[in-house]
Amino acid sequence: MSLEEVKEKVVEIRREIHKHPELSYKEFKTSKLIADVLTSLGIEVETGVGLPTAVVGRLKGKKVGKTVALRADMDALPVKEETSLPFKSEVEGVMHACGHDTHVAMLLGAAMILSREDIQGEVRFLFQPAEEDGGMGGAKPMIEAGAIDGVDYVFGIHISGSYPAGVFATRKGPFMALPDSFKIEIHGRGGHGSAPQETVDPIFVAVQIVNQLYGVYRRVDPVQPFVISVTSIHSGTADNVIPDNAVMEGTIRTLDETTRRRALDYLRKVVDHVCEAHGATCEVHMMEDPYPVTINDPGTTEEVMKILSKISTVIETPPIMGAEDFSRFLERSKGTYFFLGTRNEKKGCVYPNHSSKFCVDEDVLMLGVRAHAELAKHFTRT
Repeated sequence: MSLEEVKEKVVEIRREIHKHPELSYKEFKTSKLIADVLTSLGIEVETGVGLPTAVVGRLKGKKVGKTVALRADMDALPVKEETSLPFKSEVEGVMHACGHDTHVAMLLGAAMILSREDIQGEVRFLFQPAEEDGGMGGAKPMIEAGAIDGVDYVFGIHISGSYPAGVFATRKGPFMALPDSFKIEIHGRGGHGSAPQETVDPIFVAVQIVNQLYGVYRRVDPVQPFVISVTSIHSGTADNVIPDNAVMEGTIRTLDETTRRRALDYLRKVVDHVCEAHGATCEVHMMEDPYPVTINDPGTTEEVMKILSKISTVIETPPIMGAEDFSRFLERSKGTYFFLGTRNEKKGCVYPNHSSKFCVDEDVLMLGVRAHAELAKHFTRT
């Protein structure tokens, strides 16, 4: 298969997956497509690795070498697609708005190339479900099922609308944030909207909590990257009824454990004090075991940047306050996570990831294919 044929196949696969997106833990058609392609290439395939839709491919060379894992996530988002692409989503309310369709296609393209190479060691292809879940995610159960046992290096690529098309972006050390999701339940005492003095208004309490929470920026180190956002408040049913309860949700993003602890402590104190002051009772629920900080191994990343620079432009980017469960793989093996830009004004690819209008400049896909393949060949030899 020539490089041009690989490119055509990668685009074809990407478009097929884009038309049939599947949400976290439900990637059954995508999983079957992946397994079928890997099998056709003569690559050893194991399905159901930790989760029913997880797929691991193993390509073993005849010579002794290191084991390198390459990862692609495969789940879509609950977003209604608003593009005019001829291969737009055929599933109502579900869209590959984060580029995971391209991640699968690029990694399969690399498998096509590497399966023809006389490689050393082992290349392990990790096709991971449920990255968008934000809770357990797909990496953790795959790790627990042995998916990266014996792996020396692990690498992952994420397509991004934040960087120009064809540009690789990464950094050494802490790269992406730890996401602490919170839910606050406020229990007041409802009544008639005309007589608030007879009630404990949970909406009023919620507003006070929001205002006080954003004061956390006065309590954390200003040079440390930090984000807190209250993203939803739900309460009430009618214009003349003060409700009994309100529920708030949001996220805290940090790269530093000291900053994280201060923010979490401040959140709980604010909620307790505001609720006590206004006669309400409150409960704070934090997501258990959130994704860790994504930390790129400095030495490995320096080598990665040199290799990528032979393929396209490479930039060292500031930390990103998004989160990734690829971080769990990096806790077990040395490695690097990096972005591949897809922003191209001439092609209308100007929308950010998770937008209903997100689109990808497909000309960059072979750069991702080459990156996977070159990293695998280099690090299996080291």
